[in-house]
Amino acid sequence: MLEITEQAVLQKGFGATSIEEIVCEAEITKSGFFYHFRDKNELARALLIRHIEKDEILLDQVFERGKELADDPLQQFLIGLKMFAELVEDLPQGHPGCLVAAYCYQERLFDREIYDLNQQAVLGWRKRFRVILDKIVEQYPPNEPVDIDELADMVATVIEGGIVMSKALGRPYLLANQMMLLRSFVKLLFTKQAG
Repeated sequence: MLEITEQAVLQKGFGATSIEEIVCEAEITKSGFFYHFRDKNELARALLIRHIEKDEILLDQVFERGKELADDPLQQFLIGLKMFAELVEDLPQGHPGCLVAAYCYQERLFDREIYDLNQQAVLGWRKRFRVILDKIVEQYPPNEPVDIDELADMVATVIEGGIVMSKALGRPYLLANQMMLLRSFVKLLFTKQAG
């Protein structure tokens, strides 16, 4: 049921996704739906929690692999960014979208708990990338003054913005290209230039 709902929400938004549509697609009764979820808001919460957990697993896998392949924190991060770019490049239809972004655009549909959960997800991305960037800064002072929290936010912004741009322009590979540009930026920011 959550998979069906996620696909529908990413295609047309939460407000346009009806309980009737979900139960029909899932081949369950309406009472079966209400056995699992008190209301549509509870479904939204469960869906968002599932989405955040899946994102965390994916990011853990990609950036842990970078740690396995290199000892240097900058190289670990650069490898992780490249692996993420390759992962999304392999999606033939492009990235399906992000529920965190979809929920932001329709925040009036949800209660405060979902709003807070969504905010926690974004702050979690900042914390994740801040930890990585702090390790890089210990060994590689940036070539330009930069706020590390804002740089951590930039990583998430490029991912989310790349998803939006690739969907809006119908160019599935655009997200991967944006990730590689971010990778180049990070490399330039922390690598001493000759001369």
